[in-house]
Amino acid sequence: MTAPGPAPESVADVVDLARAVADDAVARSVFFVAHGTRLAGSDQRYRNRYVLVRVGDSFGACAFEEGELDPDVADLSGEPLAGLLDHAAQPLRIAAADAALGAAAPHREDPRAELRTLPTGTPDVRAVARDAAVAELLAVAPGTRVALIGVVNPLVAAIRERGAEPLLADRNLERTHWGDPVADDHRAVLAEADAVLATGMTLGNGSFDEILAACRERGVPLAVYAQSGAAVARSFLGAGLTALSAEHFPFSQFSADASPMYLYRGRA
Repeated sequence: MTAPGPAPESVADVVDLARAVADDAVARSVFFVAHGTRLAGSDQRYRNRYVLVRVGDSFGACAFEEGELDPDVADLSGEPLAGLLDHAAQPLRIAAADAALGAAAPHREDPRAELRTLPTGTPDVRAVARDAAVAELLAVAPGTRVALIGVVNPLVAAIRERGAEPLLADRNLERTHWGDPVADDHRAVLAEADAVLATGMTLGNGSFDEILAACRERGVPLAVYAQSGAAVARSFLGAGLTALSAEHFPFSQFSADASPMYLYRGRA
């Protein structure tokens, strides 16, 4: 594989970029996991599904909604990566592109990345540490309105601890642990935000391009926290993306041991 080229302008462009670096790579393993978590003291249960593609020493990942993929996706194991990059399902294309770009330029070798080691501990300890690190990505002044697209309670708390006001949007959550209302459409918060913090899941559900375009048009800083498509999101640094938190599989919630995450800070 060769190194990635210029930053793309859209998610479709990033898949083209992945094709350029994929060469004759093979997806040695393709599978998905369904995961649920309920943190201590909360009655909210988070449910996520990820499709995973392994290429060499890299795992690519993307979240998907129930019914988008079925267990037969495992039959793609051993197939050329190029075929997965042309698959009809957007989350699988993103996972394949993430694997290709991650193999071409691993986060651990990227000179722009700051390694942050999450501590050994319970799900709560690790979630709080992870989300505190994510909240560092936007240098926000007290009173700053931060659109949080993809809501998790520890991240809401981390934003508030910095004196900022979270504006909340999530397709699968109606209220936070504290009862804050959550919009089901990201457009409801984008127009009012002074800064945007979005989940990498937006790469797989088709909303990332619109979020990126809105932030570019308004000159609003955009940070992404990504388990889904972390290497895909990295391609936008300097092209509308201000900062990135990147995790590769296995993610922090799948282990109790210390594990890496990578923080990128750049110019939009």
